[in-house]
Amino acid sequence: MNGIDGGVAIVTGGAAGIGRATARRFAAEGASVVVADIDADDLAETVELIEADGGEAIAVETDVSDADEVAALVEETVDTYGVPDFALNNAGIEGSSAPLADQSLDDWKRVIDVNQTGVWNCLTEELAVMADNGGGAIVNTSSIAGLSAAGGGPYVASKHGVVGLTRVAAAEYGPAGVRVNAVCPGVIDTGMIDRASDEMGEETIDQIVQAKPLRRMGEPEEVASAVVWLCSEESSFVTGHPLVVDGGYMA
Repeated sequence: MNGIDGGVAIVTGGAAGIGRATARRFAAEGASVVVADIDADDLAETVELIEADGGEAIAVETDVSDADEVAALVEETVDTYGVPDFALNNAGIEGSSAPLADQSLDDWKRVIDVNQTGVWNCLTEELAVMADNGGGAIVNTSSIAGLSAAGGGPYVASKHGVVGLTRVAAAEYGPAGVRVNAVCPGVIDTGMIDRASDEMGEETIDQIVQAKPLRRMGEPEEVASAVVWLCSEESSFVTGHPLVVDGGYMA
């Protein structure tokens, strides 16, 4: 895709699902990819898949809720491939769908630490090096839960927060040549949906799917296409935007 070939991309949450699909897509488009996650085994598998397809990638085990580990991730990216041109801040957890009063402060902190503070940690490191290098493109993974009440309270709050951080970063760093957008996926066929189905029941998930005009789940690769487009020169005038990829559910 225009502008991706020869670039450097960071993808967090790259061990599976949307993160893995996006890492593979960046590599297929000619970028060198640094794939990060806490799951070392699945992380290594993502890199193996990229290399099997002829791409270039390394794995960096990273807990995005830890600012020092994120700083080390960006430093290793610069040392290995150079300053990143692109980033997908995708690492996240779903938390419980229980009503607010049935959740604990620990439940809240666990989701916010990963989903919101994790994006904060990544943004602060990525923006600094990209701005000094003349620009770049960042995509943060939010959700339709970042635009509605579709989920448990901590998850919904965290994903609304991601949209807010995206808009602030876009406004502040646009003059430095850094574009920052978000993707807001709906029900995508990933492990997260499998876990939600176990908690909420398959019938509930099916009702959500059937409420979509397209009447199906999305595929991780469909979200990956949106992410890579947002990082490409084809979206050069798009910044601060939460792009909904949900099969029409929010419509």
